[in-house]
Amino acid sequence: DIARVKDVRSSFGPGFAVSDVGPTGIDPRLLGRQALPPGMKFEPPDCASFADQQMVPAGAKGNMAATTAEGEGNRFIAIAVETSENTSVDAPAENCRKVGFAGGGVRGLVEVVDAPHIDGAQTLGIHRVLQTTADGKPRTGELYNYAATFGSFLVIVTANPLVLPGKPVAKVDTQRARDLLVAAVKAVRS
Repeated sequence: DIARVKDVRSSFGPGFAVSDVGPTGIDPRLLGRQALPPGMKFEPPDCASFADQQMVPAGAKGNMAATTAEGEGNRFIAIAVETSENTSVDAPAENCRKVGFAGGGVRGLVEVVDAPHIDGAQTLGIHRVLQTTADGKPRTGELYNYAATFGSFLVIVTANPLVLPGKPVAKVDTQRARDLLVAAVKAVRS
């Protein structure tokens, strides 16, 4: 039951602002291909498809629910999706586990990171770093995605640092994100 993803809210203490969405129809903007600007050059060149892979099949119908928590300098989003088709998280070829890209004033990196093992599910962890220039100043953003698929279900945990005025950017608590994936899958399955 994807609505049970909200059960993870109890893992966040009073230092977190927590909100829930759904269940509602799949939002293609949230779950679609994470496209990069045209004209990007990739290294290795044959690994472009890993840099912008799509986990929910194009055109799939279904529902999603999400819980968002912000606190301790981090944002965590746990998304549970049930689709009309089987989902998959395809690990890249060995030579594509770390892919650099650059072009059009943007450069970045997409790399595989450790994901928790979950019985009966396929899991994958991805770290993305994007660097650009805004108002003449360099800007860097990073995002961790941990995903688990089982049948027509997909659970994704996204973790990124919050940019807060006058404060240094916090390190992403990747262990908490991995633990959240395990908890969210357990909640959806129960």
